[in-house]
Amino acid sequence: MRESHPGTCPACGGEIRIVHHRLDIPHFPDILLVSIACEACGYRHTDTIILGEGDPVRWTVRVEEPEDLAIRVARSTTGKIEIPELGLAVEPGTACEGFVTNIEGILSRFEQAVETILANPESEDERAAALRMMETIAAAREVAFPFTVILEDPAGNSAVVGEKAEKMLLDQEEA
Repeated sequence: MRESHPGTCPACGGEIRIVHHRLDIPHFPDILLVSIACEACGYRHTDTIILGEGDPVRWTVRVEEPEDLAIRVARSTTGKIEIPELGLAVEPGTACEGFVTNIEGILSRFEQAVETILANPESEDERAAALRMMETIAAAREVAFPFTVILEDPAGNSAVVGEKAEKMLLDQEEA
């Protein structure tokens, strides 16, 4: 069910539309998609909110061939994504947004983060390290070497959807 409501832009104070849409996806709790856009200043915000909570979970998938890049990843606002072979991780935080993508999309998100560093490096060493990371991510996108994607969620609202994905329930202490 899609609904739209008026609101106030948090950036400029102008009038905005807040649109939310509730989705029923098999094997998941209900999901609420929210988007905010301000025509006056260009502010945009989207979020995926999972309307339930499950058991703490860890999903693991080994990426070994190009087809594995299409494996679906649904990360809630409480999910942590890690690729140990690349030394990359994204932790949930106060501005964390949930999203649905695939493994290639996860690599693109990491690539965008590194591009942000490259736009304004603090030192020549940081720039060199960021360039090396960009090369490593590019090789991962070509599946030039196998790597592992780990998705942990203490609220149990994230998932990796694919035949190769392995799910493990965690104790509260592990989460």
